[in-house]
Amino acid sequence: MYSSLDHAIESTVKLNAERNDLEGRFPRDNFQALAAAGWTGVLNEPRFGGLGLGHGDFAEAAYRIGQHDASMGLIYVMHVGAAQTINLFGNDDQKERWLKAKGRTLLGTYSTSERASGGHWWYNFSEASRDGENYVVNAEKSFTTSSGQADFYLVQTRSPGAKDQTDISFFIVDGKAAGIEAGPWDALGVRGNHSGPIRYTDVKVPRRDRLGAEGQGKEIIYDGVSPVYLIGLGAVWEGVARGALNAAVAHTSRFVHKDKNKSLSDYQAIRQELGAAKVLVETLRPWRKELAARLDELWRAGKPQSEILIPLTEFKVHAAEVANKVAAAALTVTGGYGYRRGPIERSFRDARAAIAMGPSNVIARDWIGKSLVGLPLELFYEGGE
Repeated sequence: MYSSLDHAIESTVKLNAERNDLEGRFPRDNFQALAAAGWTGVLNEPRFGGLGLGHGDFAEAAYRIGQHDASMGLIYVMHVGAAQTINLFGNDDQKERWLKAKGRTLLGTYSTSERASGGHWWYNFSEASRDGENYVVNAEKSFTTSSGQADFYLVQTRSPGAKDQTDISFFIVDGKAAGIEAGPWDALGVRGNHSGPIRYTDVKVPRRDRLGAEGQGKEIIYDGVSPVYLIGLGAVWEGVARGALNAAVAHTSRFVHKDKNKSLSDYQAIRQELGAAKVLVETLRPWRKELAARLDELWRAGKPQSEILIPLTEFKVHAAEVANKVAAAALTVTGGYGYRRGPIERSFRDARAAIAMGPSNVIARDWIGKSLVGLPLELFYEGGE
């Protein structure tokens, strides 16, 4: 079932990972290879050019991609997430134009966070305005994966004349529209995903590209954007952890100290480090599969996927921390080799992004704690909703 996916990963994603990191190059050829294999439409209905599969397959794909390139994994997750949000809240015309797109695969992404609200990416200060029955978007977004590269952006802003901060609307914005200016991306890790700032200046959006109803944005955030994003994000970081562990095992097994005629893996201390890392990695797969199955059940039943928002958040937090711990362990056991430019050093840099990506682990742990003791979440109002 995954043979076409694995071929695309082996022939492009794995092959290009080091080059894209060094050059900060956006992996358009990787995306095209995954699209040719059909996996960029993993959750789309076949009538809209997709594979018609479930969240388990999507998360497995994100995991396999993440083993070789976190940047490509994040691009993939944002793309599938944007497409799935259209699947859940869009109409057939939008699916035909943006998902099927006359047989082509268009690269989509989310464009949500704003500098003024930082890691509270769901809270916007920008507000769309009206142009007759159409809309005009003016907004400065701080981090948008595939910034300047996407064929379409799912942009959230306050609705025209918004009553308060929860009065949010979503728009599908054509990546070629006039008034879009993408800023540079030069970061410690995930250097190929181009998560730079993006400015929308008097960008015109036709009414037919408003996603869902005006003011429905809060529901879209909870039940559309967040669930698929969180399962995908956690799966990518699980992949990073597995990739770092595999690279560490390979090096310690083949590198021999000639003075003692022992490989690194012959040392008990090295094996214990690897064993501890393996235990951490193995905690993620069963949890991922369980959460993906529950998302599919909710989807089939037409129920809000936000019913498992906290468990999905817990998975993201744990996967991020596992990726960081395992990448650090891989660096430790491989010594100077791991410290040099290469897959282990790259996984160490890439994994740091996992902690900060919204909801950051610090914010997310507070959500989990509040849920645990029966307190409301303070997302849009101080003191809870």
